[in-house]
Amino acid sequence: MNKNDLVAAVSTSSGLSKSDAVKAVDSVFDSITGALGGGGEVRLVGFGTFSVSNRAATTGRNPRTGETIKIPASKQPKFKAGKALKEAVN
Repeated sequence: MNKNDLVAAVSTSSGLSKSDAVKAVDSVFDSITGALGGGGEVRLVGFGTFSVSNRAATTGRNPRTGETIKIPASKQPKFKAGKALKEAVN
């Protein structure tokens, strides 16, 4: 399912027009992105938790040249599925 499929599903299940469903889906994505960008987390009971994890700086190797390179520390978004979602999938 891609974003257009999700918008169509939201439109069908909620009775919203497609343009209103696009606004709703975009608003949810923007809200999640904003919360994670601020270092917070988004906890949706029964669905899962979006959070940010810190990845430490490491050294790597360029596969073409074999040269050692430094990989800087970064923040990575992560998602942990909730119990209800896990049960629905299995």
